[in-house]
Amino acid sequence: MSKEFTIGSKVRVVALPPYVKTADPMPMLRPPDVIHLGEEGIVLDRRPGGYWGIRFAKGAFLLDSQYIESIDTPTESHTDLE
Repeated sequence: MSKEFTIGSKVRVVALPPYVKTADPMPMLRPPDVIHLGEEGIVLDRRPGGYWGIRFAKGAFLLDSQYIESIDTPTESHTDLE
């Protein structure tokens, strides 16, 4: 049920997790206030466990797909449903 994103696409934070993991080779937990609701980032890669590596202004972090949404999606598909 996890969303799929394209490497290099832009995403936006839609909810803050209880903590965030850094995207370092040895991930470390950080408080959720290192990123902000609505902050935009670029997808770097897909990681094990359903995490996405995302580059934000303050660094690269691992987030589950439930906390992010794509902002590169074309809006044309909504008119086809009407």
